[in-house]
Amino acid sequence: QAAAPLHPVAVQCQEAQVVVTVQRDLFGTGRLVRAAELTLGSAACLPVAQSTAEASVTFVAGLHECGSTLQMTPDSLIYKTILSYKPTPSGNLVIIRTNAAVVPIECHYPRKGNVSSNAIRPTWAPFHSTLSVEERLMFSLRLMNDDWSTERLSNGFQLGERLHLQADVVSGDHVPLRLFVDDCVATLSPDRNSSPRYALIDLSGCLVDGRSDDTTSAFVSPRPRQETLQFVIDAFKFAGDDRNLIYITCHLKVSPVEQAPNPLIKACSFNKASSLWAPVEGTGDICSCCETGNCPLYG
Repeated sequence: QAAAPLHPVAVQCQEAQVVVTVQRDLFGTGRLVRAAELTLGSAACLPVAQSTAEASVTFVAGLHECGSTLQMTPDSLIYKTILSYKPTPSGNLVIIRTNAAVVPIECHYPRKGNVSSNAIRPTWAPFHSTLSVEERLMFSLRLMNDDWSTERLSNGFQLGERLHLQADVVSGDHVPLRLFVDDCVATLSPDRNSSPRYALIDLSGCLVDGRSDDTTSAFVSPRPRQETLQFVIDAFKFAGDDRNLIYITCHLKVSPVEQAPNPLIKACSFNKASSLWAPVEGTGDICSCCETGNCPLYG
């Protein structure tokens, strides 16, 4: 914790030592404690600086010094020690005016990590690529029934019907996230690069299918929640091809909710009534590139 009135003890866990800085106004009352009444660890190590003129007291100790203990977990090395404050009578030897205190201190170090060398080329996967399973985002793209309440049981459609598509992300313990659909392409095989192919969403979030004269395809606005994006596509088939199975492949991404939408992060539909592109969030200018076709590509 950074040293502050509510956090008067600051700890720096360095490579081989711990640095503990204690504000002498330990209790935030304006009454300063004496440096000699502060010790570190079960060995009662003294501070390296105890000038009475200073507003803080600093301890520096090796990770194994001052009676610290080491706990090992599958992923971490945890060094534990304590900061002790033991007031002694001053002036009047009968009374003291502050309580004793013990502040537990821990330094956590990962047990696994990558090393690099120009001479050695490891063939195994880098550790950071599998560091945290909980950091992986779970995306989904589902066909929904007409009122969006449940997933659609059938994936069969007649021409003239509308596909209700819902993209979601489960963000877990991440900061609040907003979901976007960068592009969606329809093909006759699972290979999104196969031919023929038809772009439904393109240009980093432009629902280009809605630009056609005979469609009402659009994003649903407002969203039901930030981590969900819904859009409606008029059913279609490929001209000159009798196959009735179409694959739709979409590229989904997220941004922090606090990040304002921009030409790279947007969800834009074409409004037939106004003949203008309109975003689900943000100002209308972020959609102008949907018309010109020079939107930045997603990265």
